[in-house]
Amino acid sequence: MAMFTTRDGTRIFYKDWGSKEAQPIMFHHGWPLSADDWDNQMLFFLDKGYRVVAHDRRGHGRSDQTDTGNEMDTYAADVAELADELNLKNAIHVGHSTGGGEVIRYVARSKPGRVSKAVLIGAVPPIMLATPEYPGGLPMDVFDGFRQALLRNRAQFFLEIPTGPFYGFNREGAEVSEGLIRNWWRQGMMGGAKAHYDCIAAFSETDFTADLRAVSVPVLLMHGEDDQVVPIEASARKAIELLPNGTLKTYPGLSHGLFATHPELINADLLAFIAG
Repeated sequence: MAMFTTRDGTRIFYKDWGSKEAQPIMFHHGWPLSADDWDNQMLFFLDKGYRVVAHDRRGHGRSDQTDTGNEMDTYAADVAELADELNLKNAIHVGHSTGGGEVIRYVARSKPGRVSKAVLIGAVPPIMLATPEYPGGLPMDVFDGFRQALLRNRAQFFLEIPTGPFYGFNREGAEVSEGLIRNWWRQGMMGGAKAHYDCIAAFSETDFTADLRAVSVPVLLMHGEDDQVVPIEASARKAIELLPNGTLKTYPGLSHGLFATHPELINADLLAFIAG
């Protein structure tokens, strides 16, 4: 169990595989999961000669079940501390969903030399919640529903999400993976209920407009066109307009969890961007 302690005393679990001399790729998981969600990608890029790092966000997985700091500024600050701890230089940061928001906030504030590229997969920026600036977002009722479901029966809620919209298993003709469903539930139930509850506001109400505009390194946006969790029209298609150096790659028919359902496709596209 590799752990480091942040300035506020929170213990963060992380994985760090490969040569410390190799170029690092750091992976940032979505809500309410853990670093384990990236096992396929970490093994793939480790085999390609990269150093691969992933952490359990505070309140998630094996990290401390914090009742404070469960918001995007602290998440990004935790990443900055871990990058300093591991001395990650010229790293590529890859984030999924909530992790994509964490990546763009961290990269926008990162020290010179720490980051070379970023990838946002099915990511929440610029903002999930409908606002006057982004009227195509989702209404607050959706996120209030998340909170109510979590309070009522978190274990059942964490079955319904992967069984249904997350992987597109609710679509006619979908090839359902019971293993993915169980692994999603396992990861979710490892984390803390308070942190998961707070994180709903973090991923839905945080406005990343300024962060997107501030990032000058190359950024690849990857998004499933059938993403039922973070609809592409309100996220990636808006985010690409704000990035000074962004590329958008979309995937017809693929879901929010596209890197788990189609790892061969996504890994190949990630490698092409990272090595290019």
